Amino acid sequence: MKRRTLTILLALTLIALLLTACGGNAGGSSGSTAAAGPSADADYDYWSTSIGDGYGFDSGFQESPEGAEEDFSSQDDRLSNAKMIYTANLEVETTDFDTCTAGLEVLVEQMGGYLEYASTNSYRSGYRSASYTVRVPAAQFTAFLNSVGQIGHVTYQDKHSENVSEAYYDTESRLVTQRTKLERLQALLSQAENMEDIITIESAISETEYLIEQLTGTLRHYDALVDFATISINLQEVTRLSTVESAPPTFLDQMSTAFTGGVNGFVDFLQALAISLAYSWIWLLILAVIIILAVHYARRKSKEPPFLRPSASPFSKKQGKKPDDKQPKE
Repeated sequence: MKRRTLTILLALTLIALLLTACGGNAGGSSGSTAAAGPSADADYDYWSTSIGDGYGFDSGFQESPEGAEEDFSSQDDRLSNAKMIYTANLEVETTDFDTCTAGLEVLVEQMGGYLEYASTNSYRSGYRSASYTVRVPAAQFTAFLNSVGQIGHVTYQDKHSENVSEAYYDTESRLVTQRTKLERLQALLSQAENMEDIITIESAISETEYLIEQLTGTLRHYDALVDFATISINLQEVTRLSTVESAPPTFLDQMSTAFTGGVNGFVDFLQALAISLAYSWIWLLILAVIIILAVHYARRKSKEPPFLRPSASPFSKKQGKKPDDKQPKE
């Protein structure tokens, strides 16, 4: 009996120990899970932070305005260092040719420019024209164009700009390379002892110096075009300035404008015709003499007797029978 009771107690103790071990394992597993929680959060924070730093989701977004400002400032620097060539073509009218030409020359001088080409033509009609190629500083390009409109009546204007920065800086870089090459060749020449080597190096030096002269001339040409804008002006002397107006609002205004334009065009035609006739009066006189002689000759021929005319020749036509001729008897 006592043995059975002891056996039961031992079994209950063993079961209790087994249950306690299972509970401890369960608690240990839960404790490891809790301990793993912060490490998982730490891993999550690490990856999110690394991704944010790598792709700019957090810190990159905050620093983007400063980066953008740097990009814009660098772009402004590039534009300020750009090599731009400005050209323009102008068609100008004036009713006071002498005053306008003098004003253009004074304007060019005031802008710090110079006349590269100038010519003046006089026509038989009495009107004159002038052609100019003006060079003004690039900084005064727009101001000069606006000032020309105050001296004469601008009927046509064409502006053009060309960016030659790439070609300019490429030429400049090639020039630096050739100068460095020339220095090295000169150093080699001072150390050369063999005559064949000396001849070869001197030939290379000559070619390099020629390239340097070419590249230097190209840069000077670019500098001249970049520093001074080129403007071509064609000036015409006219009786009446042409106008560029907006369309009339009403039908009556349109008819009035058309009628005025037609009258002005007809008057201009008559003036041009009178001037042309005045220049060609000698030819007209000769033509009138020829016409008068031709008419006089024709009238004289018409007054000649019939038998003297070529058509009255006895051999030209058969003579008909006269009515008093005797008829043959049947």
